[in-house]
Amino acid sequence: MNSYQNNKPLVALKNIEKRFGSLEVLKDISMDLYQGELVSILGPSGGGKSTIFNIISNTLEADAGSVTVEGSLGYMQQKDLLLPWKTIQENIALPLEIQKVTKEVINKKIEAYMPIAGLEGYEDKYPYQLSGGMRQRASFLRTLMAAEDIMLLDEAFASLDSITKSTMHEWLLNMMKDLNTTILLITHDIDEALLLSDRIYLLSEKPAVVKKEIVVDFNSENKLERRFSEKTLQLKKEILSLL
Repeated sequence: MNSYQNNKPLVALKNIEKRFGSLEVLKDISMDLYQGELVSILGPSGGGKSTIFNIISNTLEADAGSVTVEGSLGYMQQKDLLLPWKTIQENIALPLEIQKVTKEVINKKIEAYMPIAGLEGYEDKYPYQLSGGMRQRASFLRTLMAAEDIMLLDEAFASLDSITKSTMHEWLLNMMKDLNTTILLITHDIDEALLLSDRIYLLSEKPAVVKKEIVVDFNSENKLERRFSEKTLQLKKEILSLL
């Protein structure tokens, strides 16, 4: 048990099952997410990972099993989905406006979070005026505004080129330290999972089962050092042998 697991999990899935008609998608899925962790769900395309997110966010009901969520949820998908006719500040503030938060509170949050995202000075720009990485950061902030406790990231960096993705990985790790955010990440990218994660749930093809839970407990204080670690290569070989 790692240090995160001394407390009650923020998200707990127990023996989740899901079918769509005759197609069995999820089979006996159990996983936990603890405060301050970044946990990845790694598996083949079309294997039911997004279905897990939909069940956690209560947009889809499991056929069997139980789901417990302690705290508010924000859900960020692969595409940034920023509204092109709104400024970056207006896009980021949208969840708070929907929640009827006062303008004063919105402005204070925007002022606090824009520098963390490296978007200070871009408040009045429109999405087309920003790079792909900056749009993703704006989308990330909008998700954070919707719910500050738990963030569900569904292939959040998959559409970015390798250099921009690497920059975003570094930004995400720094941001997590600043805000103590808890993240559940869906990815197909083994290197991304090994770099960012505290734990990895490795899923099978449909019907998805948890083939293995992998604890990534080295270089935890500076995860960027994992890029050059022999342990990373060893774990990558293990994951590839299981896929």
